[in-house]
Amino acid sequence: MTAHHRNPRVPRAVAGVVSAAFLVCASYAAGPSLADPVALPTTASDAIARMVDLSRQAEALNQSSLAAQQDLDAKLAVQRDADAKLAASTAVADAARAEVRKFQPMIDRTAVAAYTGARTDRMFAVLSSDSPQQLLDKMSLLDVLGQRTADDVRQFTRSADAATAAETAARAAADTARAATATAEAVRADVDRKRDDLTAATTQVVEAWGALSASDRSTLAGSPFPPGFDRDSLLAGLVPGSGTSALAAALTRVGDPYVWGATGPDRFDCSGLVQWAFKQVGMTVPRTSSQQANFGTPVARSELQPGDVVLFYPEISHVGIYAGNGLMVHASTFGVPVAVAPIDTTPFHSARRY
Repeated sequence: MTAHHRNPRVPRAVAGVVSAAFLVCASYAAGPSLADPVALPTTASDAIARMVDLSRQAEALNQSSLAAQQDLDAKLAVQRDADAKLAASTAVADAARAEVRKFQPMIDRTAVAAYTGARTDRMFAVLSSDSPQQLLDKMSLLDVLGQRTADDVRQFTRSADAATAAETAARAAADTARAATATAEAVRADVDRKRDDLTAATTQVVEAWGALSASDRSTLAGSPFPPGFDRDSLLAGLVPGSGTSALAAALTRVGDPYVWGATGPDRFDCSGLVQWAFKQVGMTVPRTSSQQANFGTPVARSELQPGDVVLFYPEISHVGIYAGNGLMVHASTFGVPVAVAPIDTTPFHSARRY
């Protein structure tokens, strides 16, 4: 976070707006409860600090909302797959039932013949024939009819078995599809709630920022580079690799605005910048800071190298790319463009090497 200059007094309007925003957003992250007394900001630096705190809470909600949306997308994909399997298994079942219907008339005729006492065996042929030739003809015909009937019965049995199996599969697919739909709908409700929370939080942040004076906004934004930082010298000294190349890409975005949910190419949130930077070197990185915390391999803080991904806060709601010498490039928060800043200004959580 950039250093803040203190002004003797903050305008009453700034204090009122920022304090109100703090009260509304305090429930979104760890901090004072709404019942706890909250001191009004009395200086510009206090107001800016409150503004930064609100922005961090909104950033945490942003990451949570993005994760919920990705969860919903995954559940919807499962639902689509289940629906497709249901459609395919239903089609198989329909075809199997159609095949059964082809043999049903033959089965019905055979059943009727047996019920009415029709005589179709060889003894009947012997008893009812008037001559040896007629006997041979009848027996030959009975052999043909018997073979056809046996073949038809076998095919009917196979078709009936196939239809039963297909219908069982269709019922199972229907159950799976219903379960997938129910799960997706539950996740959708969670996404909607998180989006509403984020909208409320970001509205308060924007209102608080709008109440700041131009001087206070400039103080909030700070400098894109810390004193003495030389981007060209840093880039010249980088050892080639995916991490250092991603760092180089991220450094080209210094000065771009922070926007919740943005992934570039000219506006970013924290995890969006990390994802974009590694995408420039052909690496697909997860979207949210919590997911990025499980990507690649862990790195101890004492072993950080330029290009490593650094993560912050207990809930891992912020992320940047290490630039060496205790610095990182990151999309900090609303009102602060992409910048290079010390990692010690933010509570360190962990680091990963991609």
